[in-house]
Amino acid sequence: MSNLGNLEILVAPYERPALSKGYLLPEDPARLPAFHCCVGTNEERLTSKWYKEHGIELVLGTRVKSADVRRKTLLTATGETITYKFLIVATGARALKLEEFGVSGSDAESVCYLRDLADANRLVNVMQSSSGGNAVVIGGGYIGMECAASLVINNINVTMVFPEPHCMARLFTPKIASYYEEFYRSKGVQFVKGTVLASFDFDSNQKITAVNLRDGTKLSADMVIVGIGIRPNTSLFEGQLTLEKGGIKVNGRMQSSNSSVYAVGDVATFPVKTFGETRRLEHVDSARKAARHAVAAIMEPEKTTEFDYLPFFYSRVFTLSWQFYGDNTGDVVHFGDFLGNSFGAYWVNKGHVVGSFLEGGTKEEYKAIAKITRLKPAIEDLADLETQGLEFALALSRQAEPTEAVVVSSGSGSTIVTEKPLHAWHATAGVILAASIAAFAYLYGRRRRRW
Repeated sequence: MSNLGNLEILVAPYERPALSKGYLLPEDPARLPAFHCCVGTNEERLTSKWYKEHGIELVLGTRVKSADVRRKTLLTATGETITYKFLIVATGARALKLEEFGVSGSDAESVCYLRDLADANRLVNVMQSSSGGNAVVIGGGYIGMECAASLVINNINVTMVFPEPHCMARLFTPKIASYYEEFYRSKGVQFVKGTVLASFDFDSNQKITAVNLRDGTKLSADMVIVGIGIRPNTSLFEGQLTLEKGGIKVNGRMQSSNSSVYAVGDVATFPVKTFGETRRLEHVDSARKAARHAVAAIMEPEKTTEFDYLPFFYSRVFTLSWQFYGDNTGDVVHFGDFLGNSFGAYWVNKGHVVGSFLEGGTKEEYKAIAKITRLKPAIEDLADLETQGLEFALALSRQAEPTEAVVVSSGSGSTIVTEKPLHAWHATAGVILAASIAAFAYLYGRRRRRW
């Protein structure tokens, strides 16, 4: 297995969600090998030793410079050519930089991004040197919200800046966002909305002293965290594979326009059966499940059905924890106690539930909203749904058929099990396919030669 991304990686694949959560905590922080791939589902930790023991060649410290899908070859930065029978692309994405929006200063000592382990280590060092100081977080999405919480816990004053009218604008309704913003304010976080970063002020030592916003606001800053989105790493395959919605277009078997190339994770645009359209999802849960499905489709194509995935997102900040399933389109119905610690929402489109959100739920409650979102029950009265609230999902879930397990044999003594409609608690990044690819590598092998 080779690193196919544009960034050099010096450690075995790991679970990226840990970087914006446990890794940044001041007490008992998460550190490798605790979050190597598979930890999220209580499987083996896939350290470098694990790959070796399972016959997988893990190439670290280099990158693939070019790919030729017609000839089925990859050229590495070290000048080595790798040939393949099947290729699984799990190149992920890179963080968008300020320079792409006309703002310079990304290379400043106290400007931080968070995409990989090196970024996380740098961020931890900057936080430790900024204790008691001021931080500006640019962006109101996942990275912004989770990093802001960690900064507060590290005794740093935080101001969040984003152009949208409220945080997590791609997912949250204004009412849901208001709850989290008020909670953050209670922790001392300030918000500046409807504007963006324009420039930085520096002292004589080229250290940032302030952030200038486009609306004329100046914010004192000892450090800055930038979380303004990602861009899929598709450059190796542009002009060779069909691209759609920013990613590599694949079918329900995760197979691209070239039959020998598969794609999973942030880089893949795949059909979401429940909505009847293709989507590119930026979340570890879809990456992990798509990876398993791609390996199953390669090894046992006649026994592997179309990928049937229910979109899932989650986050944990401070003492809060939420999960979302499905799609946030149509009419929204809020329920629960927005003054307490447990509330949620349903999205109803064309008379059916298509999405569910829950904050502060139990394991049973999260399973219930996932199950009813997949079932897409018909809704005749939105007011009645609001009155029933969470009980609607719990009652319908208890009436539903038990989980159906689909077992696909790997042909080498192991099995791949997918469950529907039950969904994993949370997952690893696209590179998790290594766990399932062991048998695949054994069966098909690889041929390599030096140039």
